[in-house]
Amino acid sequence: MADAPRLAWLSEADGRIGTTLDLERTARELADFTVPTLADGTAVDLLEAVLHGHDGDPPGGTRVPLTRAMAVTAIDRLSHLEPDPVGELSTLHPAPKLAYECLVSRRPLLVRRIAPDQYEKIAPTPNAARLMRGASVHSYMVVPLISRGVLIGMADFIRCGGRPPFSSRDLALACELAAKAAVFVDNARLYSRERDTVLTLQRALLPRAAPPTPGLCVDSSYRPAVDPNGVGGDWYDVVPLPGGRSALVVGDVMGHGLAAAATMGRLRSVARTLFNIDIAPERVLARLDLAARDLEEDQVATCLCALYEPAEGTYRMASAGHLPPLMTDPAGTAGFVDVPPGAPLGAGVIPYDPVEIRADTGSRLLMCTDGLVKDRSVDVDGWLDGLRRAADGQRPELAGVCETVWERTAGAYGTRDDDAIMLVAEACRPGGFPLSVWDLPADGTAAHAARRLVRERLAGWGLGELADATELIVSELVANALRYGNGPGRLRLMRGERLCVEVSDTGPDLPQIQHASYSAEGGRGLQLVNALCRRWGSCRTPGGKIVWAEQDLPG
Repeated sequence: MADAPRLAWLSEADGRIGTTLDLERTARELADFTVPTLADGTAVDLLEAVLHGHDGDPPGGTRVPLTRAMAVTAIDRLSHLEPDPVGELSTLHPAPKLAYECLVSRRPLLVRRIAPDQYEKIAPTPNAARLMRGASVHSYMVVPLISRGVLIGMADFIRCGGRPPFSSRDLALACELAAKAAVFVDNARLYSRERDTVLTLQRALLPRAAPPTPGLCVDSSYRPAVDPNGVGGDWYDVVPLPGGRSALVVGDVMGHGLAAAATMGRLRSVARTLFNIDIAPERVLARLDLAARDLEEDQVATCLCALYEPAEGTYRMASAGHLPPLMTDPAGTAGFVDVPPGAPLGAGVIPYDPVEIRADTGSRLLMCTDGLVKDRSVDVDGWLDGLRRAADGQRPELAGVCETVWERTAGAYGTRDDDAIMLVAEACRPGGFPLSVWDLPADGTAAHAARRLVRERLAGWGLGELADATELIVSELVANALRYGNGPGRLRLMRGERLCVEVSDTGPDLPQIQHASYSAEGGRGLQLVNALCRRWGSCRTPGGKIVWAEQDLPG
């Protein structure tokens, strides 16, 4: 090949190799580009460390680094040869190979004419050596792939038949090509490492398993983007709250990469904390907006919060610029819930308007991020219509809902350029868990009524041995409501993993344990509750607050 065609061929490599940031495809493009122009057969091996996102082998090493076969291309005449199978380790052969010398020395090797005793030093196995000899393979060269001074792999080349053997000019050309390709491979490695880091961080920040949700069956699904650029800050959460309530949260940080994933983790942690002190979704979003504005990255996010109340069978929802949730009735008919969209978190436009809807037994609520349906060829209304049609008309088991929707949306065809999350909740049979709710009188008889109700219900549940402690706890909670909360509202008793009792009132102040002097006649009620319970707490509600306490069940 003359000098001008060589330069043109090398220039063409810039557009043919490294078209994506995928390691396997980049190695395959290098092998494909050299056959048949430079060689009759080419194999590309990369260091195992590189494939796992680590740095390559720096200069000065004396051992043969572990490599894996990534690509093999050959003319039809050589299709029967037996190179190392693509995807398998390629430096585990007992006999020393010429390629090993290239890896250790970081220098190219040229064998103009292969001697009879050299085939086994080139081929991976004795049988592969016999096949090479029978195919009249007569010339060989191997060059290291070095980028930024670090070894990341190697490429070897063969010629056969009546073709002239490799020359020193061919070796120089292969080295120049290898230098270009090594940069492309290294860029793919660095990008793959960053994507894996973001994915690992994001998955670590998402819930590993759904907590108990009385009256609600929950399933979720997360899929990263097909495009590595799409991995970012989608998140969901299921937060168990006092009295069997459950908070469902889905959010999406605008932007992609490590910063978006880190912001997602912060917002999810803040949201969990806020729900434990205030169960009104609209107020949680307002405080999340303040938290988002304090982030140094100056990022914004959309978020949808839903509070499920099992005693009433209702959802209370609020949205910060997020896609509306989809409600499917027991017959399978799907429709969107009309939730005022609000402004994204971090935009500084509050308050958020809530909406409350009833969830009949068997109805399903689907919350998702826009990566599920995003399609640049249609507008948002088209996205929503596609989602509604994907969820409409069928009633698969809850565990199959997410898969059905994946198959019916753009995610089934590998066209998503953003990660996506689905959270599906089905309202279960109201009597499926022990929960009792009573309205208490707002006078001095409230404590007596509460004790009687609690003792009778515990006896019916077979928990009579907890009656004395629970009567004492509920007396203190009712007394606290009478004194500081304008009188008690409702008494609620639930048996789940623990026995939970709560009393609501309309007072604005959350109770705290006070230090009472020895001579004080009061001020020890919450100290007593704290001593008798596994844990206790309080949180705000749209109409005031609730104070709750949990005890371990016997046995």
